[in-house]
Amino acid sequence: MDWWLLFAVFLYVICAALILAEVFVPSGGMLGILALISLISGLAIFFRHSAAAGWLGVIIAFIMVPSLLILAYKLLPHTRFGQRMLLAPPVRERGDAIADAADLSRLVGRTGRVLTTMRPVGMCEFDGRRVECVAENGYVQRDKAVKVIRIEGTQVTVRVTEEA
Repeated sequence: MDWWLLFAVFLYVICAALILAEVFVPSGGMLGILALISLISGLAIFFRHSAAAGWLGVIIAFIMVPSLLILAYKLLPHTRFGQRMLLAPPVRERGDAIADAADLSRLVGRTGRVLTTMRPVGMCEFDGRRVECVAENGYVQRDKAVKVIRIEGTQVTVRVTEEA
């Protein structure tokens, strides 16, 4: 086997390593540019050897580059760097689950109390269940009594009442 072909394969390996490093190391694109240079250099060597080797190198490149990028982005969230870089999904407390419209329709006419100040959105409690609600008329202070006046989809609209 020709030493130039071994060097071209080595350049492909360098390209693969640089693509992976580009995902994990913030370099401003420099590692990506170096990966591209090594890929093009390897292709040039393959084509200089023969057209068949060159086209085989093109096919390998078209398979290798996307596969490495997919692999790297699947691994990224599991690394320490990826966990610091990516945002964590929101954590919902038990009981803060989003209710569906069928559950909410049973609240119409019920009276509850405001848990958080409503400006105009806030949390209310109805029979021990926390529900995000919208005040009919703007601002409502904590611990006020409210009554559910309508449900539109998953939006619960409440009105301040004098009941306790």
